[in-house]
Amino acid sequence: MSETKLFILRPCKGKLTSDPWEPWYDKAFGFVVRATNVQEARAFAANEAGDEGKKAWRDPYYTTCELLSNEGDPGVVMIDFHAA
Repeated sequence: MSETKLFILRPCKGKLTSDPWEPWYDKAFGFVVRATNVQEARAFAANEAGDEGKKAWRDPYYTTCELLSNEGDPGVVMIDFHAA
């Protein structure tokens, strides 16, 4: 099995022409996930998406995906979800 890494995914606020996080409620605004690569990290986040939709977490236009560390098992570690 490949070594896992810790990634944080957040919205690219301020540069979007169509913002999946408007209105703000019932949407995830961030994830920390363990994955073997960026594509897997984005897939984990997309599988936990709220009303912002899966595409927002898979597409670098809408979200950043930054490496944090590499210890632990694959899976979602943190979800930043806003509900009304």
